[in-house]
Amino acid sequence: MALPEFEEYLTKIDDIDQREYLTTVLTWIKNNFPQLTGVIKWNQPMFTDHGTYIIGFSLAKHHMSVAPELKTMAQFADQIAQAGYSSTKGLFRIRYDQALDYDLLAKLIEYNIEDKKDYDKFWR
Repeated sequence: MALPEFEEYLTKIDDIDQREYLTTVLTWIKNNFPQLTGVIKWNQPMFTDHGTYIIGFSLAKHHMSVAPELKTMAQFADQIAQAGYSSTKGLFRIRYDQALDYDLLAKLIEYNIEDKKDYDKFWR
């Protein structure tokens, strides 16, 4: 598996479609943002940059939740809604039957990397 930091977590996902969906997303991030560090915290896969949180994921029966932090959610609320994703203040949900908007995901990650470049805590 190309994601050794997530391998143990991924192998515990019983639903093969969910596992493949999440594996695809994590692999895409790893390939497009190789400077990020993949970690499991609070039983969730996430990516950090110089020890600060960038983005995290969790799985539910019908969707994957994406959590880029409150500030980023507020900054991109309109784009998240335009993509057709339901959301709360802190996360948005992508149903497994929805296409993942990789351009939007890249913008969220790039925003957090830039906004937190001089940040030295895990959370904002």
